[in-house]
Amino acid sequence: MATIEECRAALDKLSDNMAASEGEVRGAAALDRSLSCRITDLDITFAGRLKDGRIEVVDTYEGPPREKAQIRLTMTGDDLVAMVDGELNFAKAWGSGRVKLEAGLRDLLRLRSLL
Repeated sequence: MATIEECRAALDKLSDNMAASEGEVRGAAALDRSLSCRITDLDITFAGRLKDGRIEVVDTYEGPPREKAQIRLTMTGDDLVAMVDGELNFAKAWGSGRVKLEAGLRDLLRLRSLL
């Protein structure tokens, strides 16, 4: 099972990857939205913002998200680490229910290029 530190490192790596992206992916990542990433097996939530093509984690706390973020991810720590390391395809994990992504329709349409 992934640790809190490994999950935080995976989010930092994802942020770095998004910041280095170009074209359509860079445009999708350039949203300015509140973001939460719930790690179910650790019972923690990372809360922050997707801004300027980066994920800025502002807070980490136990339990479910305290506020409804505009973009909400839910998954296990192992799945987060595997996705960021390229071992788990996000679209397949989302389609099978292993990963949940909730957002408004416009945000989902913009984020689809990240998938």
